[in-house]
Amino acid sequence: MASSSVVLLFFFFLCAPITSFLTEKKTFIFRVNSGLKPSVFSTHYHWYSSEFTEGPRILHLYDTVFHGFSATVTPDDAEILRNHPAVLAVFQDQRRELHTTRSPQFLGLRNQKGLWSNSDYGSDVIIGVLDTGIWPERRSFSDLNLGPIPKRWKGVCQTGARFNVRNCNRKLIGARFFAKGQQAAVIGGINKTVEFLSPRDADGHGTHTASTAAGRQSFRANMAGYASGVAKGVAPKARIAAYKVCWKDSGCLDSDILAAFDAAVSDGVDIISISIGGGDGISSPYYLDPIAIGSYGAASMGVFVSSSAGNDGPNGMSVTNLAPWVTTVGAGTIDRDFPGDVVLGDGHRLRGVSLYSGVPLNGRMFPVVYPGKRGMLAASLCMENSLDPNLVRGKIVICDRGSNPRVAKGLVVKKAGGVGMILANAVTNGEGLVGDAHLIPACNVGSNAGDRIKAYVSNHPNPIATIDFRGTVIGVKPAPVVASFSGRGPNGLNPEILKPDLIAPGVNILAAWTDAVGPTGIVSDHRKTEFNILSGTSMACPHVSGAAALLKSAHPDWSPAAIRSAMMTTASLVDNLNRTLIDESTGKRSTPYDFGSGHLNLGRAIDPGLVYDITNDDYIAFLCSIGYETKTIQVITRTPVRCPRRRPLPENLNYPSITALFPTSKRGLLSKTLFRTVTNVGESEVVYRVRIESPRGVTVTVKPSRLVFTSAVKKRSFAVTVTVDTKNLVLGESGATFGSVMWSDGGRHVVRSSVVVTQIDPL
Repeated sequence: MASSSVVLLFFFFLCAPITSFLTEKKTFIFRVNSGLKPSVFSTHYHWYSSEFTEGPRILHLYDTVFHGFSATVTPDDAEILRNHPAVLAVFQDQRRELHTTRSPQFLGLRNQKGLWSNSDYGSDVIIGVLDTGIWPERRSFSDLNLGPIPKRWKGVCQTGARFNVRNCNRKLIGARFFAKGQQAAVIGGINKTVEFLSPRDADGHGTHTASTAAGRQSFRANMAGYASGVAKGVAPKARIAAYKVCWKDSGCLDSDILAAFDAAVSDGVDIISISIGGGDGISSPYYLDPIAIGSYGAASMGVFVSSSAGNDGPNGMSVTNLAPWVTTVGAGTIDRDFPGDVVLGDGHRLRGVSLYSGVPLNGRMFPVVYPGKRGMLAASLCMENSLDPNLVRGKIVICDRGSNPRVAKGLVVKKAGGVGMILANAVTNGEGLVGDAHLIPACNVGSNAGDRIKAYVSNHPNPIATIDFRGTVIGVKPAPVVASFSGRGPNGLNPEILKPDLIAPGVNILAAWTDAVGPTGIVSDHRKTEFNILSGTSMACPHVSGAAALLKSAHPDWSPAAIRSAMMTTASLVDNLNRTLIDESTGKRSTPYDFGSGHLNLGRAIDPGLVYDITNDDYIAFLCSIGYETKTIQVITRTPVRCPRRRPLPENLNYPSITALFPTSKRGLLSKTLFRTVTNVGESEVVYRVRIESPRGVTVTVKPSRLVFTSAVKKRSFAVTVTVDTKNLVLGESGATFGSVMWSDGGRHVVRSSVVVTQIDPL
């Protein structure tokens, strides 16, 4: 009788009056309580297509990291379905954006030594890359001397335009593409004149990130002569599975991303690398964020997920991909640079960078002009058709950075008759420089240098300049430096969790490239290159993905949280001058809001001593602690949950960093006690002692001060009490003050946790 009632109730919703036949349809994602499927339906697809929507309108069926489906319906129909008793949540498909060699050595990896040796270069670990696809013919994806494909692999090599089963091998063991969301959202469907309806990469971004994470060794690698040498990924023997979710000129849609998460976990990947996120540093709540939902499903099944922190730095609270089960990666520089200096007629030389490889200026001086001098914003930015040929012909043109692509500005200058370009950073970009493969003689200079050049042009009757391209320089100091564009904390959703987690190389990274477009990616660039040099947290993320593959290979029993902990607690806080990491945008000392726990240091991460592990139950307790109702939590977790009667503190999630928040409304002496548990993964008989660096104006105590581990006792807990006197509390420019708690065994193990103390109003 109960079953009949359920069916009748579903029939009521199916037959509910639909009054929106003429309303434009959109794609929505429906989270369904799969346990309510009536027994009369043999499959969930049968249920969804019969009771929720017509079969042809269903785009994706989700059944691994998420239960439900995506479909094209009118907004009115979506609202009707939202009230269905089996529907837990409905959200509209949203568009995401991509967060767009020497770096493995810079991380402390050496041939036949350390983590590369102990992990056999990541052999048999499978990295799933959710991106723009892959160009399979590149040397980076050769399967020479690799063993058989791991038997646990259940994925496929999906065929399509210019992609067949022979494009996969023992290195690239799987490839899929997810286009149904795009096809439904884009009028006329995907533009097949610039795209491949297949896993083949028409953009280049996916080929670059995949080879950064796990590319094979390639000799004589370079981009137009720059960065010459041997290129290889962080885990060169790891296997790659490419999941194409982003499409040239149309971005990445949530419905396709979620389908790729579902497939990747079902296929059997160990690591998921996703250099995708929302723009403008805006993050949705976890239950409305398919990347957070998909990554939770993956992490709950033992899959490590790394994501990019976004490129909206140096603005505060610009970090994205904030879920605590995701490892969020910011970007730093490496000790390699591509100097292209501006030499002024008065003899001053101002530092810049460039990847220009055409005919050099050879010291010849040209008149230099700044179109923005006349107060024309479009001209100052060198927007299309904004330059007066009579003003710029035969001259080097100063263009302000912003609004349109950097390389495109040079083409505007060329079209107007200019001979070169000086790309000047805005104040918001600071001193952060990015090398581009310009099509005319051009370089990028920092904000201060730009102001100096503009002042020279303004004050000199006949200003002249040239650009000196100096090729590749290695051994640059200081390095690493926190990239100016890297997404910054604090965490805009839950400031109790420090984000980003850490930084990794993300500036001027050499990796494999597609043959479909030139190195700049613009339509008029017809150059071909096997490798390209890109910058972005998109480039930093796959470094951590590859690092996770090495750690997973060396420690197959470690959980995703343990792997992240190993990276975070051993991260480096100093550069190659042994000074605190510098913020590229300001030239000042950076903080944990910029770099999280520090810069990835794989030489130490393989043997961290202690790890902060986190279980699925811990994550559920965290979601309860931030006020989510049980139905809302089930949108993320797939299964019903129960929250404790007494709400836990979000700060007590067993995270490798520690944040203590105090309300601004309270004054005087305030105190808060937080708890952590560490697991010994080193020598069985060992004693750790605490060392505390208290933030300025703060007292931090830890009890107990000694942790004794034996073969029978692998876990120990401790309490961290943070006490502040608001009258004496001194917060820095970022609105917080910082310290650390370190556990040391007196030998090689120092397990460090960043401590953040701030006053903040409840969100």
